[in-house]
Amino acid sequence: MIGISKLYCGTIEPSDALRYGRRSGDLPPHLLQFSMDKKPVVVWNVTRACNLKCVHCYAHATDRRHKKELTREEGFSLLNDLADFGVPVVLFSGGEPLVRQDLLELARYAVGQGMRSVISTNGTLITREKAKELKKVGLSYVGVSLDGLEEVNDRFRGKKGAFRDALTGIKNCQEAGIKVGLRFTLNKMNVKEVPRIFDLLEEEGIPRACFYHLVYAGRGSELIQHDLAHDETRKVVDLIMDRTKDLHDRGKPKEVLTVDNHADGPYLYLRMVKENSKRAAEALELLKMNEGNNSGRGIACISWDGSVHADQFWRHLSFGDVSERPFSEIWTDLSNPLMAKLKEKKRYVKGRCSTCQWLDICGGNFRVRAEAVSGDVWAPDPACYLTDEEIGINRNAEE
Repeated sequence: MIGISKLYCGTIEPSDALRYGRRSGDLPPHLLQFSMDKKPVVVWNVTRACNLKCVHCYAHATDRRHKKELTREEGFSLLNDLADFGVPVVLFSGGEPLVRQDLLELARYAVGQGMRSVISTNGTLITREKAKELKKVGLSYVGVSLDGLEEVNDRFRGKKGAFRDALTGIKNCQEAGIKVGLRFTLNKMNVKEVPRIFDLLEEEGIPRACFYHLVYAGRGSELIQHDLAHDETRKVVDLIMDRTKDLHDRGKPKEVLTVDNHADGPYLYLRMVKENSKRAAEALELLKMNEGNNSGRGIACISWDGSVHADQFWRHLSFGDVSERPFSEIWTDLSNPLMAKLKEKKRYVKGRCSTCQWLDICGGNFRVRAEAVSGDVWAPDPACYLTDEEIGINRNAEE
């Protein structure tokens, strides 16, 4: 995750993270990506059930619960272990997490164990009463997925009225005093909606937006042909930076991030250098603290059935089951060759990634995307849009 507003607009400085010692347990939420220990943020898909059917759902969510969903008691045991392990944030996801009847109990318990609790939701089930309950249990943040305004979003979500219901859910969260933000997945079918999303942020007073690059997993693997070409990606990342800066300069700052393509970090830095930004060096320092992709290290996923994955997109490979062994043991067991390599993936990436001058701040980008296209988990990420010149490869010299 690349903090566009943090880096490009200078809303934080390296000293902000250093002041807390860069320890996950001590850092406030907006600085967590700059932690040194990289204690994992855990995405827990508490259910596979969902009231919508999104075309790009990484979890292949259905309208029914999975028969092996972790029970409430198993969930409490899991949360105890996560807290003892030092996990700073638990992100409750799905499917649609609000379909699960005991979500509030689980979130309340996580908060009681000292962890920040957030949810990723389609927002359509957040009534006024539900928003008040979410606030009461101590939820830190609600991320609502929108993939455009009404017509486009409803087509992506597979249900007419989904946009209006989600917008109502956002307003209910705001009314209840819960921080709420948008989650938007970039692709050819909705990239023209990005300016409208920025308009929506301003019109509705929404403080945060995360723009996700497409990952080829779940139903998203069926949309590879709709992923942005490299030149299209560059244009939309430029647009995101431009609109973020515009809001900042007009005194209406928003927290804006891009997610799931760590080439955005070097690209942002190179743009700042071209613009002779006085903050370019500080942005580079923060990018080094961020370290790029952290699948298998700073991000983890636990599925509805207790399976542990390197991130929420890597469902085809499990490192263990939390109903059989604690997450903390599974996550630190380096007898699994892939888990061991993911802890230091920069040593194993191949091709242009291996000689890239930005490897330390990109981390080799997304291994799942590389595997989906090439069959080799260590191959270069096909979504990296940086040129050979930008990453420091001189092809002519090699020839």
